[in-house]
This record gives sequence, structure tokens and C-alpha cells, in this order.
Amino acid sequence: VDRHSSVEYAFRDASGWHVEMIDRAGFNGGGHTSLALDEAGNPHISYSDGYPNFVLKYAYRDALGWHVQTVESIGTGAYTSLALDRNGYPHISYYDLDSGPLKYAYQDDSGWHSETVDSGYCELRSTSLALGNDGYPHIGYHAWSYAAMKYAYRDASGWHVETMDREGDVGQDTSLVLDEGGYPHVSYKYADYHGTALEYALKDASGWHTETVDGGGAYAGGDSSLALDGLGYAHISYYQGGDTALTYAFQDASGWHIEVVDNSGYVGTDSSLTLDAAGFPHISYCDRDNDDLKYAFKDASGWHTEVVDSAGEVGWSTSLALDGDDV
Repeated sequence: VDRHSSVEYAFRDASGWHVEMIDRAGFNGGGHTSLALDEAGNPHISYSDGYPNFVLKYAYRDALGWHVQTVESIGTGAYTSLALDRNGYPHISYYDLDSGPLKYAYQDDSGWHSETVDSGYCELRSTSLALGNDGYPHIGYHAWSYAAMKYAYRDASGWHVETMDREGDVGQDTSLVLDEGGYPHVSYKYADYHGTALEYALKDASGWHTETVDGGGAYAGGDSSLALDGLGYAHISYYQGGDTALTYAFQDASGWHIEVVDNSGYVGTDSSLTLDAAGFPHISYCDRDNDDLKYAFKDASGWHTEVVDSAGEVGWSTSLALDGDDV
């Protein structure tokens, strides 16, 4: 999103980076974007239309170009998270600004459907959606009104909501993924009067387990993004405000390891992480000093960073995916 309120899509091929404008929106439109690629490599994006309507919108590209749909009208669309099911249909979790609850929308042959997941006045700060192998949705979200990190999932009997952490103001900037067993793993930010920390939680047959990954002073853990590697170990990108740096934490048999990816100014907010086929991390993020969209990736030689888009004030609310060629 840029200050001119447009939704942008960037992709790289053999000739370099390309940027396309998808939609002109209201003031601060295009925020809270979430990107997924279908099996053909086509992009699908959920986002907020911005002030004054905050409409939930969905865009996808095919051979004919971009198509934009309104999923739900006035008062919806904040903090979207998108996933595609096995048939390529979109599923979106989001916050209803008009009345306050966490909501979920999905598309099928008959069109769009929306439903309320948590009817309390959640005043969300983030949502993160994943679909299980059975197609049912799982959502991690921060309910500021409850000062809680919450988890919702649906099965044949309906929606179930759990509070997984309520120690302080927890759950901001959450990211959720499911492991091969269908259990949720979540990264999120913890905050109190002393500062913030990056937290990681997972659920197994015995219940929820949480740990602090980075408690390194003020403003750690912002804008986290989580992925699991082939062995089930967690990898997290996040903003470390004390160092104003894009930071990367990963887990292996010996425990957690933390690396600074980019500390060239006020960088690292709005991060989105994915792993390639070799298990190397790729991260999109914002350089707020220069209002640029940046991209970092790691290979056997170390970390590499580059500017993707510097035209105007760009790079907020990033969401990253790799295609079948790890592009």
C-alpha cells in the first residue's frame, strides 16, 4: 500500500522485478493485504478498501488480467488473511470494524459466504488463517479488548474458540501455520510496561506450550511471520525495534538462533516470510526510512537484500509467496 492508496503486486522473473497496480482504493486503502498463489502460479489477494468504507475486497489474476470483487461491504476488511483450498477457492479471516467481531468468508460455486467466528467485541490487531487437510479453517488472532491471544477452529460441529495466552497484552502481529499433524503453531508479540517480546506457541495432544524466542528489550517481535520447515522446526521473521532491524529467528535441534538480516535504518516492519524447497528463508518487508518495498533471501553464501519498489511511499502491509520455481 502507498499513500496514494493503491494495491500493488510485484513479481520477479528472469528479467527482474515487475510492479502492477491492481486497485485504487480509499484513503490508506490496500492495507492488511494477504497473498496466495494457486497451482497455476496465479496471484490471489485479500485487502481492505480503506477509508471511509473499509470494504473487504478480493483480487485475482488469470490469463485475462486482474479481477476485483467486493466480498463484504461497509465496515469490514481489516487485518485480512487469505488461504486457497484444494479447489482454488479463497478463504479469508478478517476483522469487522463496524461491529467488532472476528469474521470468516469463503467462496464456493454459489458465491461468497461470511460468518461470525467470535462475536465478542474483539477490536483485533491481527488475524492469521490456515486451512487443514480436511479443508476446515484455523485462525490465530489478537483480541485487544480481552488482552488475549486467541485461536479459533471449525469442524463438523461448528466453531470452537480457545484462549491460548493471556499473560499481559499478547497476540499482536500474529502468524499461524499448521504442522503435518494438523496442530497449530503461532508466532506473536507480547507487550507490557517493560517492553515487548517475540513469543512462539504450539499445540499438541497435551495442550498449548509457549516460549519466548526474543525478549531483547523494547519493541521486539513486531510484524512476525512464521513458517515451518520439513522437519517441523519454526522459522520467524520480525521487526526488532531496539535495533530497528529486520530479524530472523530459526529453530533446530539445539534450540533457537537469531540473526539480523537488515539494519540499514528503520527497516523490517510489515515482514512476510516463506521458505524455499531447500529450506532457505525469503522475506518481504518495508524500509520506512525511504518508504521502499524490500526483499531479502538467504542462500549458502549468506543474506542478500534488494529494493523491489521505490516509486512513491510503498511497502506497507507486505505478503510474500514463492511459485513452483522458488521465484
